[in-house]
Amino acid sequence: MDAPLLELSRLSVNYGAIQALQDIDLMVYPGEVVTLIGANGAGKTTTLRAISRIVRVRSGRLFYAGQDITRKHAPEMVKLGIAHSPEGRRILARMTVLDNLELGAYTRSDRLGIKADIEQQFLTFPRLAERRAQQAGTLSGGEQQMLAIARALMSRPRLLLLDEPSLGLAPAIVREIFAIIRDLRTTGVTILLVEQNANLALQTADRGYVLDAGRMTLTGNAADLLADDRIRQAYLG
Repeated sequence: MDAPLLELSRLSVNYGAIQALQDIDLMVYPGEVVTLIGANGAGKTTTLRAISRIVRVRSGRLFYAGQDITRKHAPEMVKLGIAHSPEGRRILARMTVLDNLELGAYTRSDRLGIKADIEQQFLTFPRLAERRAQQAGTLSGGEQQMLAIARALMSRPRLLLLDEPSLGLAPAIVREIFAIIRDLRTTGVTILLVEQNANLALQTADRGYVLDAGRMTLTGNAADLLADDRIRQAYLG
């Protein structure tokens, strides 16, 4: 088996006196879609923010592509090949769709490559192509989510961190976005997905991890977790 692209080893994070994550172990291998599920407040978003180096690690280690990144800073992550599409989208509302995409490539200097990648995003997300000159804040929620993912992809990441891509969206738009997520894996992008819709997340992923109150409680193949009675009762309704 290949070496993991991402490895978390006994990772702990505190917010002041509150322990948000405790001794988390997690691996993501190249080409996988791995999902992290759990109740609100379980520590899912904190895990992604720790990987992106947005929050400090109290103890434990983070490895990416065989390199210890535990003490690196957030701006370095994009250059290393990690892109983060955050919860709540965080698009630049007063800038155009095109401006947002160009800013997603801020670490790059290959103008022709950037131009080609923008056109690729417009092929992947045709709705964005129709609105390329429109202010991002005037887009629908689903279009803003598409833009957040497209902007993250503009850095040409090896690892894409997706935080709650279905949040607040209509079911038809959610299906469309998850179809795109499935297609992304064919382009060689590895994905770590945090998603409130556990059923959809496990149907999409290869493997899954379950977080409960900052601790990892279960891990396994996504199909096995889907069939697990404990998961069905707790998260699938």
